[in-house]
Amino acid sequence: MTSFDIPLQLETERLILRQFRKDDWRAMHAHYADPDCTRYTLGRVLSEGESWRLTATLAGHWLLRGYGPYALEEKAGGAMVGTVGLWFPVDFPEREIKWAIHPAWQGRGFAGEAARAVQSMARTVYPGQPPISFIHRDNAASIGVARSVGAQLESEIDFRGGRFQVFRHPAGD
Repeated sequence: MTSFDIPLQLETERLILRQFRKDDWRAMHAHYADPDCTRYTLGRVLSEGESWRLTATLAGHWLLRGYGPYALEEKAGGAMVGTVGLWFPVDFPEREIKWAIHPAWQGRGFAGEAARAVQSMARTVYPGQPPISFIHRDNAASIGVARSVGAQLESEIDFRGGRFQVFRHPAGD
């Protein structure tokens, strides 16, 4: 049995942050097939096969790092609405809180609600190590989420052919 650094599930008022399930890739494809959603992250839309593989990567991140992004399930209806959680690909500067909300569910505050739960958990599990959010400088919506949860712009760097901003999440009390 694999041991993980963080809880396998968190809950907020409206969401269950849980492990990915085998059919979650279909809901993730709603995000990855939308050009507005992938403009600043992937730079293109994905096929169904690519969406499946990227969802498998999100799930597999837990095995390689001991933590990873959560699938977001809306409590009221059980819909899978996106992903929020800790993410640290090998070429990233450090551990980040990532978010991706499916197009039909955007604008309802789910990213901020889930990010605050992840911030709280991360402060407990990794005290003194506040994560970042690594955001393309033109991604106004994502920058808005970062600011709404108290992350502060720390620096800006060139990365994968773009200019990215590093937002530091609050360390807590």
